Amino acid sequence: MTALLRAVLFDRDGTLVVDVPYNGDPEAVVPMPGAAAAIARLRAEGIAVGVVSNQSGVARGLLTLEEVDAVNERVDELVGPFDTWQCCPHAPEARCTCRKPQPGLVLRAARALGVDPTETAVIGDIGADVGAATSAGARAVLVPTPLTRQEEIDAAPLVADDLAGALDLLLGAPQSDAGREDHPEAAA
Repeated sequence: MTALLRAVLFDRDGTLVVDVPYNGDPEAVVPMPGAAAAIARLRAEGIAVGVVSNQSGVARGLLTLEEVDAVNERVDELVGPFDTWQCCPHAPEARCTCRKPQPGLVLRAARALGVDPTETAVIGDIGADVGAATSAGARAVLVPTPLTRQEEIDAAPLVADDLAGALDLLLGAPQSDAGREDHPEAAA
């Protein structure tokens, strides 16, 4: 890696926690396997952690900012804590600069953490997460779920089977999955 890794930003739904569409209920939060261990590993390395999350349910009237905050607090309790939370409450048609794949959330998070975007990585489960990272000048690792489209996997610069594998790619630890070239879905 060319730049020092000082921060890792995570997508929330489908990456840190099981995706429950438009979730406004903290009791419905279920961590993804390995999420808490990944955050603990980064903290042990002295790397800041944050969350960048599209929450268009607010603009659609399906949830309130208070409900989003309550769910985020529950994620903090179960997986975190996180050093910064950056959420976009806008609908896609608003064409804001913060909604992933635009770089706004990543840039805001880097600024809040006092790091340069080039010293940051984003881990997410869809192409919008990768797009936001690359648009901001950050590194990106895709951790596909069954909902991730094949073209998103094919286009991702780095692909890992899980959060531990994503951190191995970013931190340079030895692993059996050497990135997208050996990733079973990337070869499909």
